[in-house]
Amino acid sequence: MKIDTLILGAGAAGLFCAAQGPGRCLVVDHARAPGEKIRISGGGRCNFTNLETGPENFLSANPHFCKSALSRFTQWDFLDLVQRHGISWHEKTLGQLFCDDSAKQIIEMLLAECRAAGAEVWLQTEIGEISHADGRFRSQLTRNGKTVEVESRALVVATGGRSIPKMGATGLAYRIADRFGVTHVETRPGLVPLTFGGPTLEMLKPLAGLSCEAEITCNGARFREALLFTHRGLSGPAILQISSYWREGDTISIRLRPDIDFFDSLRARRQTDGRKSLPRLLSEALPGRLATLVVEQSGLAGNLADQSDKALQHLVGFLTDWRLAPTGSEGYRTAEVTLGGIDTSQLSSRTMEARSLPGLYFIGECVDVTGWLGGYNFQWAWSSGWAAGTAIAGH
Repeated sequence: MKIDTLILGAGAAGLFCAAQGPGRCLVVDHARAPGEKIRISGGGRCNFTNLETGPENFLSANPHFCKSALSRFTQWDFLDLVQRHGISWHEKTLGQLFCDDSAKQIIEMLLAECRAAGAEVWLQTEIGEISHADGRFRSQLTRNGKTVEVESRALVVATGGRSIPKMGATGLAYRIADRFGVTHVETRPGLVPLTFGGPTLEMLKPLAGLSCEAEITCNGARFREALLFTHRGLSGPAILQISSYWREGDTISIRLRPDIDFFDSLRARRQTDGRKSLPRLLSEALPGRLATLVVEQSGLAGNLADQSDKALQHLVGFLTDWRLAPTGSEGYRTAEVTLGGIDTSQLSSRTMEARSLPGLYFIGECVDVTGWLGGYNFQWAWSSGWAAGTAIAGH
């Protein structure tokens, strides 16, 4: 079977690449359905892009690499496509855009675009040996018990990273890179809950299920969103965001309710509510169990009237700079993305083509470009898929 382009992976990047019309195109995936990560994203409504998307929202060994693709196919371009397909949407917070109805609408839109471009999609297809000779790729594909060799001018790897193995994630992209001498940088889970052990976990366990607004800082990064306490440690948007910057051995700093000046507030209340206990006063701003724990950690006792300014400053230190050292993360099992991946120095930032082997492309999550939580990773899928697809179509 001879075609122009074979795309491995029927996720966001792979389908969008095929939709750009890169000649006679076949998209293959081992899953039963296309776009499974799209389907479950955003609580089933797909946070398909972010209005604030820019290079500063991405992590990479080369922070400049993503600029070309992001600037040539923007969040506004994708939003225009969504609106042309009649999909209603809304902005939630921080520029995050969601479907009003269902994430399945985005999948249906991508499949419609693929059909319009003449691309074919094969599901439940196993990818076997891949070789290259005489300017053509030869890929062994097994479908319905039959093996066929597909010969293509271009091979696009859009198989994602290692995140959420139960949904079929594998390290296939990195094995293909190794096969053709394309290097990749260390991978690790990103946008993932952080875990704790020993006395710290025992301290946090009674707070499981509680949440509050917090500002989390680590390694120069700072995020202000919701913090969630779990039976294994910490989660919530603020923790997922900072997890991409955290490394084993690092300490994170937590500022609870950053919108409140606790010191000024407590000093003022000392005149009017001096007989009230510290946990009772703090529980007006924090969940009760959390307020009690913070006071216990500070070592203070007695009512507000008993506390000097110095004592209050000591307490506020725990509220504004509570330092905890995670022992790890929940790993790829629950990570929303994979950090690291295909070394961007090996790829053209304009076309996503491997510099060492013309016709070989890597797009989406398998590349060492990882976005923040909030639709940024989908935008990278659209932008990188568009860059590769239009480059192939233009040959």
